[in-house]
Amino acid sequence: MSDTKQNTRTSANTANADTKPNAAQPASEQAQSLTLILGGTGKTGRRIAERLTTLGRAVRIGSRSGEPAFDWENQATWAPALRGVTAVYVSYYPDLAVPGAPDVIRAFADLALQHGVRRLVLLSGRGEAEAQRAEQLLIDSGADWTILRCSWFNQNFSESFFLEPVLSGEVALPAGSVPEPFVDVDDIADVAVAALTDDRHIGQLYELTGPRLLTFAEAVSEIARATGREIRFVPITLEQFSAGMAAQQVPSDVIGLVSYLFGEVLDGRNAHLTDGVRRALGRAPRDFADFARDVAASGVWSARA
Repeated sequence: MSDTKQNTRTSANTANADTKPNAAQPASEQAQSLTLILGGTGKTGRRIAERLTTLGRAVRIGSRSGEPAFDWENQATWAPALRGVTAVYVSYYPDLAVPGAPDVIRAFADLALQHGVRRLVLLSGRGEAEAQRAEQLLIDSGADWTILRCSWFNQNFSESFFLEPVLSGEVALPAGSVPEPFVDVDDIADVAVAALTDDRHIGQLYELTGPRLLTFAEAVSEIARATGREIRFVPITLEQFSAGMAAQQVPSDVIGLVSYLFGEVLDGRNAHLTDGVRRALGRAPRDFADFARDVAASGVWSARA
């Protein structure tokens, strides 16, 4: 969820990547690689771990419950998690839009470089000033970087905070007629794996979107169509939305973050499509309708009895 306007500092790094299949690496090199996946139990991290494991690559899950544990708020946990690592997928919690996040990213990048870890792949956001600042600090760090700049995920409706409203049959959000290029997490994971395993993606900034712009109301309609259920979209004010989250005892910092995303970032700045998935992978991004059909078939959106 970041600004889609790229300035002269990063434009040189957004040149098309070679979209041929990833170059094969010697088995010995693969055996020696170890990828730290920060946020490894989350939507993107879990999928990246599964793909890398399938490729025969060793992974370390970076989370508070990991071994060794990793906590963004406790820098003493960073060095143990980096030992023996050759590449890192960087997903910052709670979000790069949070004030101070860029400085944390730079501190982590510096420590990674001190431990001999050069390959860093950053999950970033479109239209978020702090996220763009974090990107630039990573670029300036001297690491072999790749940036994945994304907006709202399709999977927010199936694995995150929009799931309960979908199940209830009413999705009430402070979102009007502004369209968004919802992106599928599986596409993000595929690009991240390519960036972590293929040197041709070093120095690339990929803005990842789906193939269509959809308003939140249109996205809910697609879900209703796929499930065969009546699911209504109800536009509400940002104040009503924030009050509802507070009533559910959502932490104040999370309320502030989501309010920022709906109140400021969802203003049309991201209402255009990009070719990031095709540049990185040589294929089209996944359509929201395909996502909705597959999730509906899985039963995740089945109405409660």
